[in-house]
Amino acid sequence: MSLTDSPLYQDSIAQLEESASIMGLDPNIMERLRFPKRALQVAVPIRLDDGTVKTFQGYRVQHNMTLGPGKGGIRFHPGVDLSETAALAMLMTFKCALVGLPLGGAKGGVCVDPRTLSRQELQALTRRYTTEINTFIGPAIDVPAPDIGTDGQTMAWLLDTYSQLKGHTVPGVVTGKPITIGGSLGRAEATGKGVAFCINFAAQKLGMKIDNNTSVAIHGFGKVGIPAAEDLRDQGARIVAISDVSGAIYNKDGIDVAKAIKWTRAGRYLNEMEGVEHISNEDLFALDVDILIPAAIDGVITKDNAHVVKAKLIAEGANGPLTKEAIDIVSKNGAFLIPDILCNAGGVIVSYFEWVQGLQNFFWNLDEINSKLHGILKDAFDNVYNTSVEFKVDMKKAAFIAAFRRLERAMRYRGLFPG
Repeated sequence: MSLTDSPLYQDSIAQLEESASIMGLDPNIMERLRFPKRALQVAVPIRLDDGTVKTFQGYRVQHNMTLGPGKGGIRFHPGVDLSETAALAMLMTFKCALVGLPLGGAKGGVCVDPRTLSRQELQALTRRYTTEINTFIGPAIDVPAPDIGTDGQTMAWLLDTYSQLKGHTVPGVVTGKPITIGGSLGRAEATGKGVAFCINFAAQKLGMKIDNNTSVAIHGFGKVGIPAAEDLRDQGARIVAISDVSGAIYNKDGIDVAKAIKWTRAGRYLNEMEGVEHISNEDLFALDVDILIPAAIDGVITKDNAHVVKAKLIAEGANGPLTKEAIDIVSKNGAFLIPDILCNAGGVIVSYFEWVQGLQNFFWNLDEINSKLHGILKDAFDNVYNTSVEFKVDMKKAAFIAAFRRLERAMRYRGLFPG
């Protein structure tokens, strides 16, 4: 597969080109943003527990570093490839620009199903992958974080491996670490909490009140979906449907979120849960709910199923869960969309806080973290909303336009080397 082959990459470019055309972006700037700055593909051989050696394919892509070091997660998933990684790195560039961070866009991953590996095999995979990309990353170069299939333990192994190679501890090389080794309070739930914050900002604009009459469906009950569900539940909303890879569960009166979290964290699939109605993931998208949160993977709502979506408010918790064609369809049908580069930016914002705290060896409490997160997201939301009004476009296009504005100014100031 070439760099530009994946549907996500092609869809992202189409959205960028449309937004660039609407705002009149300098075509020379757009030309530079079409492709990543650099991309690395590595072989990751490890010895399995049975003594055999297996080689996995790993990637790290840095899209644009105009605003600062690269920033982006590491994904362990069987769908990882170079093109998808490049697309996600590109989206990180615009996400960091949109929310005003001094960071560029990057992404990494290994093509593997982590559920098939033992803890020791996962550790070996992480350490070998880190060794292969170690010259590509660093506190002032590119700072990884957790993503699908990785967590704080993965980041701890990455930190330790990188530090062993350098001969001293380098806490700023990675974010999403456990608290005891320099992680930030609030980081684990930051993306989901940011989704809930953005839903509240949108509700205020739409005159919608979040209470017991508010129904919510969440596609993807994991790192993003769980904190979002908890936050909205605590505000009184009814979480009527949630899903994982096995399917979805539904209860019109509201799912017991705490029970579902306990079930999921015990490593059990939702299709095995009793006392609820079982539906498909496709059925979940068609539910007549107030709020829909696609928080799993990209490309789940397309031109083929967008017409069944009835939600009034759609919050893109995942990266690119709606294709360009799907966004056009739901927007024409009257839905208000909170775009991914805004909606799920909470994770990278608190990762930025962790990076800064690590560099300074000075840490903030949880209230300070959440207050700063809320403030940054509120400013970014208002910027995107005002841009959508200014250009008379949907929020997705407005988010890209707002990000372009900051990047264009920065890239003009820095110029092109050599001139």
